[in-house]
Formats: sequence, structure tokens, C-alpha cells
Amino acid sequence: MSKAFTREDDGGLDAPDDEAETEKDASAPKGAKAYITPQGYRKLQEELEHLWKVERPRVTSEVAAAAAQGDRSENAEYIYGKKRLREIDRRVRFLSKRLDVLTIVTPSKEQHGKVFFGAWVTIEDEDGHQATYRIVGGDEFDSDHGWISVDSPLARALLGKAVGEEATVVRPKGRAEVVVVRVTYEAP
Repeated sequence: MSKAFTREDDGGLDAPDDEAETEKDASAPKGAKAYITPQGYRKLQEELEHLWKVERPRVTSEVAAAAAQGDRSENAEYIYGKKRLREIDRRVRFLSKRLDVLTIVTPSKEQHGKVFFGAWVTIEDEDGHQATYRIVGGDEFDSDHGWISVDSPLARALLGKAVGEEATVVRPKGRAEVVVVRVTYEAP
């Protein structure tokens, strides 16, 4: 049989259940370490605990009540509840596996003054505009809060820089020069 018609992956139990998990897992190359701040790790643990101890029992009791009403094939509450349970179980499985492979990174004293993982960095661009970012892992980046992934072009350009040093950021719209104005490991 031609290789063009065979699947390379084994499709076993470790295969992701949906596209969201595939996207998350595909963000890091196979074998690469996944880093996270202590705060990010706690947040994922809290989400897992909330889903397992609060959300899942609540939805399970709602599904049981809906099932007691009779015909399940036309019972929207029952159908939606079962779907929600599958979503919760999928997220619980994902978080459980993810927490096992994450490496928690705590800044050391030697890092202070330079940009490394977990740092809050204030930069100034060529136009004099300042912005502050925090360099975090792929599991915790949040552009609304200014948290950028360590794998982003900006973070890669800033790693290892000290206050006053310039960094060249390669962006889709061209190169940009930025200057590191401030580095701290405490929230500003």
C-alpha cells in the first residue's frame, strides 16, 4: 500500500480529543519543555479543581434531574447537559496531562536586571511609545494583560537584554528597534 494513504500517528488513547487540544499541544515542538510561572501553574490547578469539584458535580446533578423527566431523545436539558459533561471531562483530561509536563520557573537572584522568563519588561519603541509586557509560557499568555509568550518574536528579541540595551524585533510589517527601559520580576 502507498504511504500516501497511511496515517503516521497511531491514533491511540493519547491522541487529542478535539481541535482546541490539538492547537494547544501543537504550540510547542515535540520534546520541547513547556515552561510556566508559579502563578500560572496555580491558576491551571485552580481551574482543574473547580471543574472537578464544583462544575462537574453540578452538571451531573442537572443531567440526572433531566433524565428523570422521561424521554431523553427529545429532552434538550439532558442532551445539553451530557454535551457539557463531555466538554468538562475533556478539559479535565487535558489539564491533568498538561500539569504533569509543565516546568515551573522561579526567577533567581542572578536574573535580576536582565530579561528572562517571568520578567516584567518596559520597552520604548522608535517613536518614544512605552509598553510593559510580562514574558510567560504559552499556557498563560494573555494579550489583554500584556503577557506575551516566551516563544513570541518580541520575547525572543528581549531575552538576555539589560536596561538600556537595544533589541531588534522582526515583525510581519518589518523590523523594529526597541530599548529596554525597565526590568522587574515583581508586578508593576
